[in-house]
Amino acid sequence: MKTTLEQWQLLQAVVSYGSFARAAEAFNRSQSSLSYQLTLMQERLGVTLLTIVGRKAELTASGQQLLAQALPLLQGFEKLENRSRALQRGERARLDLVVDSIFPKTRLFTVLRRFQQVYPSTQIHLTEVLRSESCAVLQQQQADVYIITPSAEMIRQGKLLLEVNFVAVAQREHPLLALPAPLGQDVLVRYPLIEIVSREQQQLPYRQVSAAENWTFTTIETAIEAVTQGVGYGWLPEERIQAQLASGELQVLPLKYGVRRATPVYLFLNQDEAQLDNETALLVRLIQDKV
Repeated sequence: MKTTLEQWQLLQAVVSYGSFARAAEAFNRSQSSLSYQLTLMQERLGVTLLTIVGRKAELTASGQQLLAQALPLLQGFEKLENRSRALQRGERARLDLVVDSIFPKTRLFTVLRRFQQVYPSTQIHLTEVLRSESCAVLQQQQADVYIITPSAEMIRQGKLLLEVNFVAVAQREHPLLALPAPLGQDVLVRYPLIEIVSREQQQLPYRQVSAAENWTFTTIETAIEAVTQGVGYGWLPEERIQAQLASGELQVLPLKYGVRRATPVYLFLNQDEAQLDNETALLVRLIQDKV
């Protein structure tokens, strides 16, 4: 016969509590029953796992090695049981969240971390989209919560969360920063512009461009890196480039107008707020509190 999962759990309990008596109490077992299971376990393995030092039970070197290998399995089983109990209580197994990629990441992950502390058994499936993809995703109505930039026609259906400021910047050695200020559109069009667009927009054969040379990227992170490396200039989310601005690696362009552009981000729900389940209601509240 092989060892059982329960025997490994009992072994871990003895080590954690430091004694057979306390471990037996935690598992609602008699001390003799627990001691028998661990003796049987060691016989089956052919290895001594525990030794008594004074009044405390401690692992042998072999016991330490084997329990360390078993711990991921024990922890996984504990999570499985916790999730099962959560489902029995009626908690949701999954929440679908769609987030515009311009939404500040530090705020987003603070929200997700706090949610996880309250509902550790509810998984959040997050989909990140670009502004140009927001309307199509919202129309599909496949997610529970949306944090997106909608079209003008859809604004009434959502709640304004915040405005994300984009600022025109270039790498500190970019030729634009050596020209007389202020800079007008007639000057900007001579230099490569870094833009953030969806994959669909990239593939459009007649996409309207606003510079003689446009470099398009489908992620904000890559666009930021392109501007930082001096590939071109562009409007980037100000909150995401604070470190580069503070160090002087990126500098704000002295434009005649349009140095900053504000993009509103809205909250949309797939059902009436009064009818939300506890998990979705908490997620919405955390989002609203954070912004």
